[in-house]
Amino acid sequence: MKQIILIFLILLLFIRIPAQDLTINQDEYFEMPGLNVMVFYDIYPEGHQGAVGIIQNGTRVATNGDIRLEPTPGQWQPIPKVGERQIFPENNEIRVTCSFPDENLNRKGFNPIFYPDLEFSYDVRVFGEGQKFRIVVDLEKPLPEEWIGKVGFNLELFPGLLFGKSWYMDGQHGIFPLQANGPMQKDADGNWQAFPLAKGKMLTIAPDVPEQTMRIASMKSDLQLLDGRFYHNNGWFVVRSEIPSGATKSAIEWVVEPTVVENFKHKPVVHVSQVGYHTSQPKVASVELDKNETTVSAVSLIRLSENGGNEIIKTEKPYFWGKYLRFNYYQFDFSEVERPGVYQVQYEDYTSEPFQIGADVYERHVWQPTLEYFLPVQMCHMRINEGYRVWHDLCHMDDALMAPVDTNHFDGYIQGPSTLTSFEPLQQVPGLNVGGWHDAGDYDLRVESQAGTVWTLALAYEEFGINWDQTTVDQENHLVEIHLPDGKPDILQQVEHGVLSILGGYENLGRLYRGIICNNLRQYVLLGDASSMTDDLKYNPKLAENERTATESGKPDDRWVFTQENAGHEFAAIQALAAASRVLKDYNPELAKRCLNAAVELYEQKREIRGGAHAAKIKAAVELLITTGFEKYKNELLLMEDQIVASLGNTGWTVCRALNLCNDEEFREKLKEGFTRLQNNLKEKQNENPFGVPYNIRVWGDGWGIQQLGMQHYFLHKNLPELFEKDLLLNALNFVLGNHPGENTSSFASGVGSRSVTEAYGVNRADRSFIPGGVVSGTGIIRPDFPELKEWPFFWQQTEYVMGGGATHFMFLVLAARHLLNE
Repeated sequence: MKQIILIFLILLLFIRIPAQDLTINQDEYFEMPGLNVMVFYDIYPEGHQGAVGIIQNGTRVATNGDIRLEPTPGQWQPIPKVGERQIFPENNEIRVTCSFPDENLNRKGFNPIFYPDLEFSYDVRVFGEGQKFRIVVDLEKPLPEEWIGKVGFNLELFPGLLFGKSWYMDGQHGIFPLQANGPMQKDADGNWQAFPLAKGKMLTIAPDVPEQTMRIASMKSDLQLLDGRFYHNNGWFVVRSEIPSGATKSAIEWVVEPTVVENFKHKPVVHVSQVGYHTSQPKVASVELDKNETTVSAVSLIRLSENGGNEIIKTEKPYFWGKYLRFNYYQFDFSEVERPGVYQVQYEDYTSEPFQIGADVYERHVWQPTLEYFLPVQMCHMRINEGYRVWHDLCHMDDALMAPVDTNHFDGYIQGPSTLTSFEPLQQVPGLNVGGWHDAGDYDLRVESQAGTVWTLALAYEEFGINWDQTTVDQENHLVEIHLPDGKPDILQQVEHGVLSILGGYENLGRLYRGIICNNLRQYVLLGDASSMTDDLKYNPKLAENERTATESGKPDDRWVFTQENAGHEFAAIQALAAASRVLKDYNPELAKRCLNAAVELYEQKREIRGGAHAAKIKAAVELLITTGFEKYKNELLLMEDQIVASLGNTGWTVCRALNLCNDEEFREKLKEGFTRLQNNLKEKQNENPFGVPYNIRVWGDGWGIQQLGMQHYFLHKNLPELFEKDLLLNALNFVLGNHPGENTSSFASGVGSRSVTEAYGVNRADRSFIPGGVVSGTGIIRPDFPELKEWPFFWQQTEYVMGGGATHFMFLVLAARHLLNE
C-alpha cells in the first residue's frame, strides 16, 4: 500500500492539471483568472479606451488594438466606423467588422477635414487559444498601392506602467524611456514621424516584471515598437504592423501571450473616506474581494496612538453585501466609534490610509483648497501668484474677435450663418477681457460653466455664510495673490469674477456669449502658461503680422467669441445672475443691480423652448422668485405645474426651495406625490451598489454627477425632511473621498485626504501634477465591469478638472455635510 501511495505522489509531480483557458463569458469578452481581453466593448479611441484591450493580472495594460492610418495617431486622426460584435463560441472567436471612413462620426474634437480619401472595410477577429490569444485582420480587398506603408494594425501600451521597464525584440533590447527621445524620420509624405525603438517578429514586454510580462509575435509583417508621445503628450507606446501590398485574408496575424499569475485573484481592497468621518455620521468601510474568493477574514479598526503604536478598537467579520461589477463586496460598520483620533482599517495584508474621526473633521483642509487654490488658478484675465510661484501670468487681455460665420470649431462650438449681434466676423468685441475661469484644461470660457460656478458659489455663501479670506483679488490691476488676505470674503470675490465675464458678454454683445475659445489647434493643445496662448494685444488687421503698438498687433491670435440661440444656457445664466445679485448686494451693490437687471431682461426675452430648456426655465423662475418675491414668477411656476411634476428628478431640489413662497397648498400637495416617487426611485438606485449612491456605468467617471446629486439632496432634505434623509448626501461625499470601486482608493479631490489624485488633467498636466482643490470625475468603467482610475494625467474621462460643477459642487457638499452633522 505504501508503494502505491508513493507512486501516486511521484506521478502528481509530473502530471499538471490543465490551467483555465481563455473563454468567452456571458458578458461577451474573453476571461480567465488573471486575464481579460475585451473586443470593441468601448469605442472611445481618442480617450485610449476601445477596440482590442487587455486586462492583465487586474490592471489594464493595452488598448485600441485596431487599424490606424498613422503610426502614432492622436486625438484628431481618423478612426473607423465599428460594426456589431459577433460571437462564435464554436471557434472561441469574437469578430467585429469595421470600415473607413466613419461618416457618422460626431465626437468632441473631430473635424472632417482630417479624413483622407480612403474607403475600405475589414474584420478584426480575436481567438482565444489556451492562455494566449490570436488577432487576425481580414481585408475585404487589397489597399491601394499609395497607402502601403501608411496603414497598419496598432496596439497601444499604457506608458505609466512601463517607464524604466525593459523590452526585447529579436535580439534588440532596451528600456522604456520616461520621455520621448529622438531620432525622428520622414514618412512617404514628408511628415516627421517617430523612429521605431525596434523592429522584428517577436516583442517581449517587461521581462523584469513577471506580472507585466507579455510577448507579441507577428506571423506576417514586422512589429514596430514606437513611442507615441512626440507630437501628442498624451500618447502611449505603440506596437504596430503595417498591412502588406496585396494582402486580404490574414493581412495581420499576431499571437499575444500575457504572463498570468498562477491562481490569480484580485487583491483585497478596503475603501474608506480618505478624510475621515464626523463623530455622529455613519462609518462603513467597503471590502472589495475577487468574485471567486471563498475565504473571508475578519476586519480590524485600528486607532493610532498619540504615544506611537496602535490599538485594535474593533474586530469582526464583514457582512456580505453582494456582487457588484466584477467583485464581491463586504461591509464593516464601525458607526458606534466616536472617540476622536486617527484610524486605519485592516483586512489581512491590506491596511487603509489613515483617516480621522472627530467633530472637526470637515473644519480644515477639505473644502478650503478649492477656494484657496483651484478657483484662483483657473481665473482668466489675471496674473496668479502664490509666494515664489506664478501659476500663470496675465492672460487673454486681447479678448475677443467675433467668430466667423458658418464655423464648426474643433471643440464643438458652432457659429451659424449670422453672428446674432451687430458685430461683423473677426471684428473686435470690447469688454470681454474681464472675469471668468478657464474651463477644464482647454483655456476656454463656456457661459454655462461660468453660470454654474457662480450659482453654486452664491448658494454656498447664502446657505453657510462662508467668510473665508486667504486671497487677494485685485480686479483693477488684474492680480491675484494666493495666501495673502485682503479683508474680503474670497467666495464673494469669486462670484464677482464670474459675473463680470457673463455681464461683459451680455452688455457688449447685446446677448450672452456661447463661449470664448482659441482659434486654432496649436493654441488649443497648449500645455503651459495661459499667457503664452496670445500676445495680449488686440488684433488690428491694418498692421503687418509682426507689427505692434502698445495695445494692438497684426497677429490674429486673439480668441474668438461664439454666439448661439440656446434657451438652456440663457436660463442657466439667468439663475446665476439672480442668485449672485442677492449675495453681492452688500459687497458690491452696483454690480448686484446689474446682475438683477440682466437676469430680468433676459427672462423677458421671447425664445423657443425645447427639451431640457423647460427644466432650465423652471430653475430660473425659482431663482427670480426667491430674489425678487414678485408674484409674476410665482404665477409662472404655477402655470408650469405639469412640467415641474414631470421633471422633479431634475428640478425638484430647486423647486422645493420656493414652495413656501408659492403659498399654494394644492400645488404643494400635487408636488408632494411626485417627491414621494422621486425618493422611492432614489432609494432603489442607492441599493443597487454597496456605496449607497445612484451610480451610472459609463466611460466617464461619475463622481461629478454623484456629488451634484449630493448637493441637490441637501436642499431636498432641508425643505422636505419628512421625505428625504441626509444619507445620500453623506454617501456621495464618502464616494468622492474614497469609498468607490476599484484598486485605486484615492480621493477625487486633489490634495484632500491621505491619498488623492495627484496626476490630473488640468492646466499643469504636462508636469504630471495637480491643482489642490480640483476635483476629477474619478473612477471610470472599462465596460462592461472593470473600474479604473489610473495614475496618469492625460485621461480626461477619469482625471480632468472642470468648471461649472466639479470642484464647486464638492465644496458645497462638504459644507453641507459639516452643517448638517453639527446641527
